[in-house]
Amino acid sequence: MSRIFNFNAGPATLPTAVMNEAAAGFADYNGLGYGILEASHRSPEFQEVIDTAEQNIRTILSVPDDYAVLFLQGGASMQFAMIPMNFLPAAGAADFVDTGVWSKKAIKEAKLFGAVSIAASSGESNYDRIPAVSEWTRNDDAAYLHITSNNTIYGTQFQHTPDVAGGVPLMADMSSDIMSRAIDVSTYGLIYAGAQKNLGPSGVTLVIIRKDLAERSPESVPSMLKYATHISSNSLFNTPPTFAIYMLMLTSRWVLNEGGLPAIEARNRKKARRLYDIIDADDYYSGHASPGSRSIMNVCFRLPTPELEQSFITTANARGMIGLKGHRSIGGCRASIYNAMPEAGVECLADFMVDFRRKNG
Repeated sequence: MSRIFNFNAGPATLPTAVMNEAAAGFADYNGLGYGILEASHRSPEFQEVIDTAEQNIRTILSVPDDYAVLFLQGGASMQFAMIPMNFLPAAGAADFVDTGVWSKKAIKEAKLFGAVSIAASSGESNYDRIPAVSEWTRNDDAAYLHITSNNTIYGTQFQHTPDVAGGVPLMADMSSDIMSRAIDVSTYGLIYAGAQKNLGPSGVTLVIIRKDLAERSPESVPSMLKYATHISSNSLFNTPPTFAIYMLMLTSRWVLNEGGLPAIEARNRKKARRLYDIIDADDYYSGHASPGSRSIMNVCFRLPTPELEQSFITTANARGMIGLKGHRSIGGCRASIYNAMPEAGVECLADFMVDFRRKNG
């Protein structure tokens, strides 16, 4: 079978080596006579899987010992509610940086539990940039500050971790750029990420949380929605999404085998630069994101007319490049080039973009 190049924003392409290994273990895992999907979450076989997955994450991201690594369910959307349930007192307030649809969803959920203050927003320009920190208005006594590190719909990304003064915990939705570049985990109170971009398939959510924060949850929070519950049970309080965690384990091991974050980040930046160079060559393609806020994961762009955009998407699909249609809220085109997108796929798209411009410009 000839694999196509999958530019979908998520669920997204996975490394071929991971897919092949998972296929082999699906029906008969390590010669046990049954598949890993059938293994009990209390079995020694699965315990080895989840332990390895955690250790891989700790190694790749240099997670300090005073942080817990959790594998939860409900996607990033569950975290939108869990964070304020655990950390936003009824009489308190949380700061949010509004950079698009997903931060707005997080804001909506937080308002159910306490007050929300918008520290900054780029909504007035259709979220084409990350607001400069100099524009932010923050509260020194905020319960926490929340950011969305990468915005799949608009193709924007925080270029640096913002400084948080006064001990205000920084919470970050990193669903679409986790494990794509080096970060300092110790500057965050909590990081969360749905797996379906860079970590594996949908169904499991990675949470990295400073352990002392988890002790702040009020007693009224239900056990299943309390971070301390999952820390004390090593993510096995209830039956976890075992196959998704297995896939995350394989994907994180692939990252290590590829050279870890230094190699992955260098490759990601090279892929993004290749596409942005074509966009910047003239005014045929126009990028949505301001140059200083561009994402290395999601490259969003427009063509001169909607008709040309549809032709571009249809022709690319026929040539084995799928998922290039932009989000319905902004239209245009979007190439999601996560870790598993090979350089060959980006080169194929780049050559097509040049050829399409030549024939239709």
